[in-house]
Amino acid sequence: MRVAVLSPVWFPVPPAGYGGIEWIVSLLADGLVDAGHDVTLFASGDSLTNARLEAVYETAPSEWIGHTFWELRHAVSCFARAGDFDVISDHTGLLGLALGSMGPTPLAHTVHGPLSGEPGALYAQIVSMLPHAALIAVSDEQRRPEPDLPWVSTCRNALDLSVYPFVPERGEYLLFLGRMTADKGAHRAVAVALECGLPLKLAGKCREPLEQQYFDELVRPHLSDTIEYVGEVTHGEKVALLQHARATLFPIEWDEPFGLVTIESMACGTPVIATRYGAVPEVVDDGVTGIVVDSWQQMGEALERADAIDPLVQRRIVEERFSPGRMVADYVAAYEATIERWA
Repeated sequence: MRVAVLSPVWFPVPPAGYGGIEWIVSLLADGLVDAGHDVTLFASGDSLTNARLEAVYETAPSEWIGHTFWELRHAVSCFARAGDFDVISDHTGLLGLALGSMGPTPLAHTVHGPLSGEPGALYAQIVSMLPHAALIAVSDEQRRPEPDLPWVSTCRNALDLSVYPFVPERGEYLLFLGRMTADKGAHRAVAVALECGLPLKLAGKCREPLEQQYFDELVRPHLSDTIEYVGEVTHGEKVALLQHARATLFPIEWDEPFGLVTIESMACGTPVIATRYGAVPEVVDDGVTGIVVDSWQQMGEALERADAIDPLVQRRIVEERFSPGRMVADYVAAYEATIERWA
């Protein structure tokens, strides 16, 4: 199968730091190549891939995030060559879905964001104008707000486990990984650590004005010798943090479509304590790979249960449920369903 994989353009594939979608795109493109498919990856020129790389921008234009011109120029470079492919695997967002679905080549669009509220309504409006639209979800829970959209499959995310070494030795500190936003809940992680009297390390993206404002108002005042913000870390630094944490806190209060951090932590042998929002109950097996609580205020009292989780079981479950091979096979089946729908 000749597959075009269209990545978001704002970060390289794979990303040096933040960029969950780009990690999935990287695994998918390389996995499709390994499975014998003819793959062209449309991404920034500083990307590393086993697929054929096509790039409009020599380096990822991260400083221009949100500027439609840059995104549009990148997407058009793929759609202008649509006839060269049997299917386009789009990961760019609504713009890619709307523009690409009007071309001659079957397009399978992966929804990476939530569908509650206005985003779901906009998706419904756009697909109503596209007779062949084909959507892929990253979790079944993601589909719940808009069950009648033209879904062809659920393809859950995966990890390259070779870059997540298993270390079953836990340290003393709690860990938070994520963007500095209220939805992700770094300030709630701080409150849990203070209540428990435990050290906390926070790592995550804090570049944009709203992220910086949130951080300055709700996180920075609590920084100390025991509450430490280590910045936006590299992949290697992130893995080291995960390997030696007592537990990873995931105190979200939004419809998280998947939550890549949860399986990253499980892969390293560190239990996750997560709030029951979005796909958390679908990804985290309560009492087996992590602890699921109804509210962040219950996280402190859940620590002893988290301590009892077997890290070997965690790792084995991640290897079984979230392997690249499984994800690639799911995507190939979704592409075949998309081609059939367009035919």
